[in-house]
Amino acid sequence: MSEFDYNAAAELFPARRRVPKRQPIGYRRFAQAAQAIRFAVEEVAPELLVGACLEVDERRYGSDDIRRLYESSNYPLARRASGR
Repeated sequence: MSEFDYNAAAELFPARRRVPKRQPIGYRRFAQAAQAIRFAVEEVAPELLVGACLEVDERRYGSDDIRRLYESSNYPLARRASGR
């Protein structure tokens, strides 16, 4: 994933299955993939992120990929201090 463009537009698609008693995330579009990744990791409950999909430049990334992109040394935004 070293060629990943964090500045490209991105779309975040929710998981198909529903988690009881939790508000599911809906489809969201972001101007930058880095913003989508930060939202997914820092704002979405981990159980809701499982099965979600990030699409950037017509490539799809699953929840494990999203976490790796967030933890990459190439990630351009500041991370939350406490993190998940």
